[in-house]
Amino acid sequence: MTARDRDLVSIQEARDLVARAAEAQKKFATFSQEQVDAIVDACAEAATAAGEQLARMAVEETGYGNVPDKIIKNRLGSVDVYNAIRRMKTVGILHEDREKGILEVATPVGVVAAVIPCTNPTSTAIYKTLISLKAGNAIVHSPHPSAMRCICETVSVLSRAALRAGAPEGLIGCLYHPTLQGTQEMMKQREVGVILATGGTGLVRAAYSSGKPAYGVGPGNVPACIERTADVHKAVADIIAGKTFDYGTICSSEQSIVTEDSIRDQVIEECRRQGAYFLSPEEAQRLAAVVIDPVRRVPNNQIVGRPATMIAEFVGLKVPQETRVLIARLEANQVGREFPLSAEKLSPILAFYSVANFAAAIDLCKRLLQFGGLGHTVALHTQNPAAAREFGQAVPAFRVCVNTAAVHGSIGYSTNLFPAMTLGCGAAGGNITSDNINPMHLLNVKRIAWESRPVEHRTISADQRLGGSAPSPASPALAPPSSRPTPAEASASVAAGSATSAPAVLDRSLIAKVVHRVLEQHGIPRGGEHHSHGPSCGCEHHAAAAGAAVAAPSPSDVAAQIASRVFGTAPAAAAAQAPVKESAEPEINVAPFVSETEVRVAIRKGEKIFIGPKTIVTPAARDLGIAHDILIDTQPSPAAKY
Repeated sequence: MTARDRDLVSIQEARDLVARAAEAQKKFATFSQEQVDAIVDACAEAATAAGEQLARMAVEETGYGNVPDKIIKNRLGSVDVYNAIRRMKTVGILHEDREKGILEVATPVGVVAAVIPCTNPTSTAIYKTLISLKAGNAIVHSPHPSAMRCICETVSVLSRAALRAGAPEGLIGCLYHPTLQGTQEMMKQREVGVILATGGTGLVRAAYSSGKPAYGVGPGNVPACIERTADVHKAVADIIAGKTFDYGTICSSEQSIVTEDSIRDQVIEECRRQGAYFLSPEEAQRLAAVVIDPVRRVPNNQIVGRPATMIAEFVGLKVPQETRVLIARLEANQVGREFPLSAEKLSPILAFYSVANFAAAIDLCKRLLQFGGLGHTVALHTQNPAAAREFGQAVPAFRVCVNTAAVHGSIGYSTNLFPAMTLGCGAAGGNITSDNINPMHLLNVKRIAWESRPVEHRTISADQRLGGSAPSPASPALAPPSSRPTPAEASASVAAGSATSAPAVLDRSLIAKVVHRVLEQHGIPRGGEHHSHGPSCGCEHHAAAAGAAVAAPSPSDVAAQIASRVFGTAPAAAAAQAPVKESAEPEINVAPFVSETEVRVAIRKGEKIFIGPKTIVTPAARDLGIAHDILIDTQPSPAAKY
């Protein structure tokens, strides 16, 4: 079969797999949480049982890593990930906020297009399948060509288990003829909702340029800083354990040691004691010449995931058989493309730096991350909590692992981070998220929201629209005070409608209190009272005598206005009531400040809130108070504003 034929077969296979997955996902979307969980349980159990077999297949096919560590990674995907997600609610209503009136509902993204790398093939396939199914999605895998057999077998194990548990046919798929063109075709399919891209920089860029939402990862050039207060023995043990785990194939494994001059010799001696071989300048130069592929600018495939002794033999170096890691000493200014050993190496090779103090160590860690690991991971070993806080806030990495191996801490094996094989690097690393990817990244949340604040309804007549006039209020209850009917108009309106509507029951004592308060503010004597007439007493006699242009409002007019404001009734109804017996001294509390909360409380209790000319009313309280007729102005005027 020619290369062109392989591409065409791969493209057609990608289209068919995505179409089948989309149909299966439509059925899967109707499953209950219990049904979804049963399928996830079955997949996790099957992957755990096959973990060792799949690990052996991965090492045999790719030549990367070692079987014991591959088994641990498979168990991370099938056991640790499963334990982290099994109690998650991912179907139907996720959360109900009764106070705010919001329901949050899970909505699957549809089909997940998963790109699987050759460095962590089986564990990544297990992990991505479990989190995709848990979120209610279908998944189609595109394996790296050099790990196709072990990835396809992993997907087959998972698919058979899902079908036995009741999953629709086609819910889990895998390209058996993977090519770059086929992978790109898969990512561009209309039915694909999101892409999970784990692999090289070029592949991740292709995922982002596909026009689909994508979760990709950036490279990890992880520095491990040993601060002067650190437990040096444990720090070195953690670093070497992380660097040699599966021979450095995880991108969050340590790539360099950065320590302070005050403990440099102690750190070097401890490294040697634990199986490190320090290269001479000549040996380091020979290694640097082959560690990075000069054309693709990525780690050399012949070195990636190999033990230190095999790498030394490949370069032509003689090292002790017990050597676990190769270390090259570099100067603080030796960071960048011209110094290949300062880059990500994906193998048990470390650069070693020593600087004057902790501030210089932070600066060097920043430069190493900026060279090739922005947003990814960094490690710090210290017994000083203040140093950990300072370091963590300063470095441009989104996983800061303290007093643990960087690789184990970042993937959630030795920390409480979510266990994951896809680690987001945030905006700094060109990714959409800085999280460890989990099922909640693979579903959308629909929000059903109830009205919490009334909307002001307005109607605009045809004449107003054509003439450009302002809209007229649809309801007097929502109109500003200046546009409400006068007492006389209100009286006529009530009189006209009295035949068909029952009169409102008035609280005459409340009306009396309000009227007396207003009369007092206007200086109007109560009925039956007498006072000595002064030039500024404000009574009608003196106003007329002085030729005043505006007469003070009469008690009947004020009473009508107040009755209309408080109860929405007309003056005629108020006038029909029997005379009110005066109280000794009415009690009216004018609020100095009114918020929306106070208005809601008044609505619930069926009370009114009295305001005066100096009362401060928030806009929200004003709108709600007017809508429910809660605010009572004790000094109404045509220009009154809330």
